[in-house]
Amino acid sequence: MTASGPLVAAEEGGGFHPPSLADFFPPAVLFEGTIFEFNRITLVRIIAAALLVLFFWLAARSPRLVPGRAQSLGEMAVDFVRTGIAEESLGKELGRRYTPLLVVIFFGVLFMNITGVIPFLNIAGSSVIGVPLVFAIIAYVAFIYAGVRAQGGGHFLKGQLFPPGVPWPIYLVLTPIEFLSTFVLRPATLTIRLLANMLAGHLLLVLCFSATHYLFFQAGGAMGVLGAGTLLAGIAFTVFEIFIAVLQAYVFALLTAVYIQLSVESH
Repeated sequence: MTASGPLVAAEEGGGFHPPSLADFFPPAVLFEGTIFEFNRITLVRIIAAALLVLFFWLAARSPRLVPGRAQSLGEMAVDFVRTGIAEESLGKELGRRYTPLLVVIFFGVLFMNITGVIPFLNIAGSSVIGVPLVFAIIAYVAFIYAGVRAQGGGHFLKGQLFPPGVPWPIYLVLTPIEFLSTFVLRPATLTIRLLANMLAGHLLLVLCFSATHYLFFQAGGAMGVLGAGTLLAGIAFTVFEIFIAVLQAYVFALLTAVYIQLSVESH
């Protein structure tokens, strides 16, 4: 989603144009109509990924016993995920094993989310389904891998689909529900939760700032008072969106850890 669409329309004298879902599908820049189609959102994702790689490269390029600023920041970032998510959900041994994966998920989601409030980017890389779906697939594969590795394929499937302590006729109803819940809805809900939050948040931001532009520069007069109100609302929603970007990254990584923990448990 971009703020440019409504603003450009307003500047052309077309009145106030609220944001729409069309804002999430900007025109192609390269390779239009192919699977390699390149548009503004793709560029934002590449920038976010490059910044993430740059951050950890700077943190790890020359490790020292007494760390510098970049190394300290990198160590604090990894330690937050290791102690706050991995070890908290999985215990020390299992937590350390899956810390690299959870670090990638947390900071990958965070960097894709935070672009929505960075000037000139103005759109979250996770506000279109591709990025949330890729991270959900990574979490899904990790969940199955962890279960199969810990229990073996047959025991893992039995534990997920046939919970113990249930009379066998109940399995006729319970097993399809467990299959749907465990193997279909988990990746789907991970995808939809992240996508919906980032999409809704940025629609609100664009609505506030495009309304501010219209009320200040086109409506004029007393409407400028309302423009001050929408400007303040836009600033407040920007702060809130930063909080949501961090929270959604934390929730995504935490749920991945919880799913891994559930998969390695032997019923």
